[in-house]
Amino acid sequence: MKVQAAILREINTSWSVEEIELDPPREREVLVKMVAAGMCHSDEHTLTGSMPAPMPLIGGHEGAGIVVELGPGVTSLEVGDHVATSFIPSCGRCKWCASGQQNLCDLGAHLLEPGMMPDMSFRTHAHDGDVSPMLKLGTFADHIVASEDSLVKVNKDLDLAAVSLLSCGVATGWGSAVHRAEVGAGDITIIVGIGGIGSAAVQGARMAGATRIIAVDPIESKRELAMEFGATHTAASMEEAMEVVMPLSNGQGADQVLLTAGVVEGTMLAPAMALVRKGGTCVVTGLGPLDDFNTPFSLFDLTLSNKEIKGSLFGSGNPRADIPHLADLYAQGVLKLDEMITQTYTLDEVNQGYADMRDGKNIRGIIIFD
Repeated sequence: MKVQAAILREINTSWSVEEIELDPPREREVLVKMVAAGMCHSDEHTLTGSMPAPMPLIGGHEGAGIVVELGPGVTSLEVGDHVATSFIPSCGRCKWCASGQQNLCDLGAHLLEPGMMPDMSFRTHAHDGDVSPMLKLGTFADHIVASEDSLVKVNKDLDLAAVSLLSCGVATGWGSAVHRAEVGAGDITIIVGIGGIGSAAVQGARMAGATRIIAVDPIESKRELAMEFGATHTAASMEEAMEVVMPLSNGQGADQVLLTAGVVEGTMLAPAMALVRKGGTCVVTGLGPLDDFNTPFSLFDLTLSNKEIKGSLFGSGNPRADIPHLADLYAQGVLKLDEMITQTYTLDEVNQGYADMRDGKNIRGIIIFD
């Protein structure tokens, strides 16, 4: 079938909206009519080349839509089901899935390779050859074919534009606070970078019981929104956050610091660790460039202050458990998703959406399909 998709052909260029050919779903694959796609910073990382990806590439990995066709062997979904994409596939059989660490599923090792799992064959074809989908999804298209392992069923009553945020940004940010940082009742938590992930991390810290949440971002409008999501204090920089956290903590520092900026540079780790109390935790969630090895900080302080540094992929959570759970929190009015959608765009406006993101105008931009 013919579909419209936003394609990146080379790094440091613009997205090109083109008509491509989409093959029918094969074994354990599903055809999904997309309703909404979130414009995550990870797609920007592919554009700048800081995250290697096969080119040409159909962008997008956050998304939600409706199942319209099943390939042979699909057992967990039916035609008409509403689904969220999950950029982390979960097979349910490998060591990591079996031990409750679906975010580390062995299928993830293939995400940045060309084609589709498991044989790296192609379902998408442009006028000049095959095209790879971003993280085996490629949600910047009006229809996608995806593995059953990369789709999670959600309640049909939910707004799919809001559900699309659960695919990556919200699950990642919320889980970074709840699962990885293990925020607890009465904690002081600092969130550095208030975009889609950071806004969700603020909400996760609030739900986990933190009573003082300091949102750090140089953009005033994002700091103001952070207060609506549950932050109690704000700062324009980590240096300014130091002046805020020390009086609140009797000079001890924060229990947790989460680095959730769109681009995390190695030079950010030293000031983040300085904000962490003895025995506290720094979680690095935002993605840094692959070739950035410039991470100077004090190993002396790390050892003698018994601090922790943790990475976090998909918020260290489980897609098949966390996405429905977060969807239910949204349905109950506990998790704010609509408020995170700053602006909606058509597929043809994808470049404007990313320009707005770079200019700091959006918490999360959403592509809405007809």
